[in-house]
Amino acid sequence: MTILDRYVLKKFFVPFLYCFFGFIAIWLVFDLSDNGPDFIEAKAPMSFIMEFYLSQIPEIVVISLPIGQLLALLYSLTQMSRSNEIISMLGAGRSVTRVLMPLFVVGLLLVGTSAYFNYEGAPRAAKTKKEMQRELTRGEKREASIKGHLFRNRENQRTWFMRLIRPDRQTINDFQIIQQNMKGEIVAQIYGTYAIYDEATHTWTMENVKMIKMDEKGDIIDTQFAPESKISTYSETPWRIASSLMNSDYLSVPELRDYLKFNADLPEDRLAPFRTNLYYRFALPWACLVVVFLAAPMGIVYSRSGILGGVATAISLFFLFVFTTALAIAFGKGGAISPIVAAWAPSALFFLVGLMLLWFRSTSRDLPSLKIFG
Repeated sequence: MTILDRYVLKKFFVPFLYCFFGFIAIWLVFDLSDNGPDFIEAKAPMSFIMEFYLSQIPEIVVISLPIGQLLALLYSLTQMSRSNEIISMLGAGRSVTRVLMPLFVVGLLLVGTSAYFNYEGAPRAAKTKKEMQRELTRGEKREASIKGHLFRNRENQRTWFMRLIRPDRQTINDFQIIQQNMKGEIVAQIYGTYAIYDEATHTWTMENVKMIKMDEKGDIIDTQFAPESKISTYSETPWRIASSLMNSDYLSVPELRDYLKFNADLPEDRLAPFRTNLYYRFALPWACLVVVFLAAPMGIVYSRSGILGGVATAISLFFLFVFTTALAIAFGKGGAISPIVAAWAPSALFFLVGLMLLWFRSTSRDLPSLKIFG
């Protein structure tokens, strides 16, 4: 790394840290103004408030990184252009691409940082916040449970009815299982008051069980009672049963993969939101690199009169990128376009736009303008 590389990085990192932490501070102030009265009314302890905001850090980091990059790039590069430092670097024999190379490397490092937080932490942050707000305002105890749930295993022709399921504890309470044959005729039923699943042995242990066997006409041919019964032939797990009610926006990458694996028999329109979010988990971090290609060429100007126009163009392109991404994700979740296209197309499109801008700036060409009048 040369002295000029270190100088460019220093010029970038100082405003980036200000912008990044400043954005987090602004978010914290607005969120406290929104949730503060609820904290006071519920007399929430400081430990609860700290847990509430610490759980939101991954999501805020993912949101703040590209915004902080955009503002820091525009500020640092326009300041260096204003003081003719960029022109001096170019006059020393460096190309525009070589001057910006340290910023491209930083963009890739921030892609990795964003990917780390977006893998599991960020998707769960919104769900955790909603659960803690419900606990605060309604007094409901935080618990990963589902009440009155029905689950249909289409592959094995099995239907589960249960009063309560706790996926984190691997248990269900007060359940009924209906087994059908390929013709849709009920051939067996199981009733029980409690069941727990052992992941190591893939076995359901059921208590106070009543097992009924039926013929094809629906007549009962056998009834058995047992204080305890073990079943290891069922493919269902508590997580798979509960996943049928899960929101794709709140699932991490491993959970999305499990959902698509265990629910592959569902119609494609039901799976589209989960496929789209899975691809988007990997596509979103690359916004940190796209921002570099959009902002850096517009931050380098060769005249003072062009600074404002370059900054306005870069900000406009960034918000157009955000809008296009949100629109594509909505179409992907609705099944209107392919999930992989919905997740990756906006980043690919604006990356190409950034390459074009970089090429215009590197070759000292005027950027194309849209002339509406005359």
